[in-house]
Amino acid sequence: MAVIKVYTEETPNPATRKFLVNKLLVNGSHDFPSREKAEASPFASELFKFNFVDGVFFASNFVTVTKSPDSAWEDIEPILKEFVKGAVESELTILEVVPDHNVSFEGSDIEVKIQQILHDYVRPAVEQDGGAISFQKYDEGVVTVELRGSCSGCPSSIITLKAGIEGLLKRMVPEVQEVVADSV
Repeated sequence: MAVIKVYTEETPNPATRKFLVNKLLVNGSHDFPSREKAEASPFASELFKFNFVDGVFFASNFVTVTKSPDSAWEDIEPILKEFVKGAVESELTILEVVPDHNVSFEGSDIEVKIQQILHDYVRPAVEQDGGAISFQKYDEGVVTVELRGSCSGCPSSIITLKAGIEGLLKRMVPEVQEVVADSV
């Protein structure tokens, strides 16, 4: 068995930190924004046992943790880093998720094109910041997406959404007039 290494990265959201490991954790992503939603995941449930954990998000080789407002990263980061290392070494289950290479898009031609652009261009960048984006719907020029992980509640997510994602989609899909985030 390879030695598991864990390192951390700050994200644009000061309430979240990304814990990266040298092993693929999950194909795709899975968000646990609350203790109740984490019941189906042994890994997330164990993280929520820490009273300073307010959210957990998994994607590829990292877990993004959202901390409670009254805790400081310098106090909790070493604890979380050690926990993540142990959980990965013991192969604590996250959830089975459909692999990315089996991604298929449904809907009208415009909806399929939007989903493909989000998957190919936006998802990798958002995942680098410890988050995820998913297409919700397209209706009369308005694209609705869901932001998860560190993107949920991030102060800079509106700028990213409007200046980055909306601009990209408007250039590549002329029918798109606006991109909005679905509140979770």
